[in-house]
Amino acid sequence: MTGIGARITHEFTQHLDAVLELSHRINTHPELAFEEHDTSAALVAALESGGFTVEKGVAGLPTAFVASAGSGELVFGICAEMDALPDIGHGCGHNTIAAAAVGAALALAPHADELGLTVRVFGTPAEERGTGKEIMVNRGAFDGTHAAMMVHPSLKDVVEPRLRASLSWEVTYTGRGAHASRPWNALNAADATVVAQTAIGLLRQQLPDGIRVHHLVTEAGAAVNVIADRAVVQCMIRCDTIAEVEDVWERVRRCFDAGAVATGTTVAYTQLSSIYREFRHDPDLAPLFEKNARAIGRTFPDYPDTMFGSTDMGNVSLQVPALHPMLSFDLPPEDGNHTAAFAAAAGGPEGDRFVHDAGLAMALTIADAARSEAVRSRLLAG
Repeated sequence: MTGIGARITHEFTQHLDAVLELSHRINTHPELAFEEHDTSAALVAALESGGFTVEKGVAGLPTAFVASAGSGELVFGICAEMDALPDIGHGCGHNTIAAAAVGAALALAPHADELGLTVRVFGTPAEERGTGKEIMVNRGAFDGTHAAMMVHPSLKDVVEPRLRASLSWEVTYTGRGAHASRPWNALNAADATVVAQTAIGLLRQQLPDGIRVHHLVTEAGAAVNVIADRAVVQCMIRCDTIAEVEDVWERVRRCFDAGAVATGTTVAYTQLSSIYREFRHDPDLAPLFEKNARAIGRTFPDYPDTMFGSTDMGNVSLQVPALHPMLSFDLPPEDGNHTAAFAAAAGGPEGDRFVHDAGLAMALTIADAARSEAVRSRLLAG
């Protein structure tokens, strides 16, 4: 490698030890959605030390920020996810995502003007719950950005993973409580959840392949000798598009209705704030990333299944051209995303390997996009 690619690689290497230390620090101190105060502050400090100007509290979100370096016409964003999962910690590896974003940005910053770039790092809270990027998009944080990307850890190396839309609802049953030894006049709200779950299980036979309906009973009484007068279920549906999610919800809702009819309880529905929209991978950025990741040593097998979960980076991809590749941790299948084992790996050698590979591949990909007359012109044209 010669020229600017070599200089970007050298710059990335110069910052790598500090970036890995940042990843470990975030992994050790996980913070939940919209509460990523220490994480956000650590990322901001690292970027400010690299010459970035940082706007904090973006879109009315205390932990969100936008850091900028360079003055080029092409504005390219790198998203840094920050939040952790309850009980598990960084079971989706957001510490490595954030650190890789910082590493890529620090490597690009000294060369931004030469490349005609403005580099922006978006500190995006609440990916796991609350979809912070949806809020940031709707409030204009991504306005004026021509493209954006991030890389996510998983168990596979995939340039264009299938990332799906999802919505969630809270379902509340209200019945009539009683002593469990004299239940004749009770209306059992907990039983309503059993009927609903059974109906959803049967409905799955008629749902198209790939549609996912998840549900979790979060409240259904507190004592075995008390008939529950209240029960609460959370339900998430994943499909290829938001429109398809809404269609499936109409069928799932009738399953919850059935629980109320069967038990004589009443049921109320609240759509939760988390909105994960479908993802559109940019066709020009994808091959550039694959080329650079392969040069670093990553391989991209022809997996029969490249379906993953949902991400609010999809919400960004509907606003600006975007890319969201996956790079793997070398772990057994049972230790995949959203497990304690994955959180531990994110703070160890596998996480460090990801930070290096994802950060450097992103930096080189953005530089290639800036130097390609065809890609650059298309991105600037919107």
